[in-house]
Amino acid sequence: MKKQSKLKFGSQAKEGATLPKSPPKSPSKLIHGTASATSRGLHDKISKQEDDNLGLQSAHGTEQAGEQTVKGGKKLYQRQKRKKALQKSYGAKNRAQTTATTAKKAAEKVRDGVKALVSSITKNPKLWLIMVSLFLLVLICLSAASAMTTMFQGAVGQVVSSSYTSENEELIAVEANYTALEAALTQQIDNIPTDYAGYDQYNYNLDSILHDAHQLAALLTAKYQYYTADQVNDYLGTIFEEQYTLTLTSESETRYDDDGFPYTYTTLNVTLVNHGLEAVASNLLTAEELVQYEIYIETQGNNPYVFGGGTSNTAPSTDISNVVFVDGTRTGNQTIVDIALAQEGNVGGQPYWSWYGFSSRVEWCACFVSWVLDQSGYDEPVFASCSTQGVPWFASQGQWASGNYADIAAGDVIFFDWDGDNSADHVGIVIGTDGDRVYTVEGNSGDACKIRDYALDSSVILGYGLMN
Repeated sequence: MKKQSKLKFGSQAKEGATLPKSPPKSPSKLIHGTASATSRGLHDKISKQEDDNLGLQSAHGTEQAGEQTVKGGKKLYQRQKRKKALQKSYGAKNRAQTTATTAKKAAEKVRDGVKALVSSITKNPKLWLIMVSLFLLVLICLSAASAMTTMFQGAVGQVVSSSYTSENEELIAVEANYTALEAALTQQIDNIPTDYAGYDQYNYNLDSILHDAHQLAALLTAKYQYYTADQVNDYLGTIFEEQYTLTLTSESETRYDDDGFPYTYTTLNVTLVNHGLEAVASNLLTAEELVQYEIYIETQGNNPYVFGGGTSNTAPSTDISNVVFVDGTRTGNQTIVDIALAQEGNVGGQPYWSWYGFSSRVEWCACFVSWVLDQSGYDEPVFASCSTQGVPWFASQGQWASGNYADIAAGDVIFFDWDGDNSADHVGIVIGTDGDRVYTVEGNSGDACKIRDYALDSSVILGYGLMN
């Protein structure tokens, strides 16, 4: 008789201005008024006294002469004023006539030019064809320029809308945090016999604990556009719980020993289902966000190597038939090298990423290295990400050496940093060195397994994972 119980676990203007009282008089009126007042006052005063003093007659005459002078000055001023007004009027009229004449002559020139052009075209039809052709050519050039501008703007827009918007360091940090959640889940499963002691039997039915780093980045970018590791840390728990379902089911049954006495036999069934991030995206994203997610998956955010995705180098393999390898002080592992070399020419990496547990192609350089090490008898390391899994594992085991390390050996794992950001972008297996260059076997090198070589002091070599 069996009894079952089930437990399910998840992760977790100015003022004061005064106007004048009256406007000032014009200068001409002020002069006229002053002269008239002076002549009238002087004339009246002298006329009153001329009978009493004969001598004043001459003075009176002088006064009258002065008055005549003032009157004459007044008339002269008025004549000059009229003259100036006439001159001004004449000048304006003359300028207007000149302008009209100039415009008329210009119009006549244009008319004559047009007549001459029409006459030439009429007499020479080829000239007409040339002019039409030039006109059409200009139109075509303008249309092409407009089309190119539109196409360029559209292309830029497409690149921007299909690219990861967060900084590389944030993408990598998020990937590391999610990998840490998976590592904790692995540890949780490993500890089940201790945490749930006393069972007679433990049965395990476990999916692989893994994810595609680009799927995670695509999901988060579709959801948030730009984000930092701190901003999405809590949401990672939501994604994780959607991706993994860990179920513990206990069973008990009555059994009998050899003497026929009954006893209870207990079993703990451990089941882990990995639903995959694609299914998670379908559950968590809106229809519009899901469309954007698919675009990011297709383009890998226009940043395919941010998590360690290989290299686009499509050159043929390096010929090592005449290379003389130099041994160092450390013993190498030729088995690793032989297994890696036997994979040269594989395209697409299906044996390696499917072995790792992926159901479709991923950037598979790390899967290749992990597969080679496994085939060579090593249980560890096993990693799908260079930066968040591979390098940290070697560092944690005290088996990490920087890029200028001299005593490399056959079978060591070599990590590359293409963009100089101190994060691993690619990984391969060391064949050996001739003292000047290091020779490697790399998966996903132009989507194939290839032999490559680099100067020992190359800036793209991030460091080595030392196998022995």
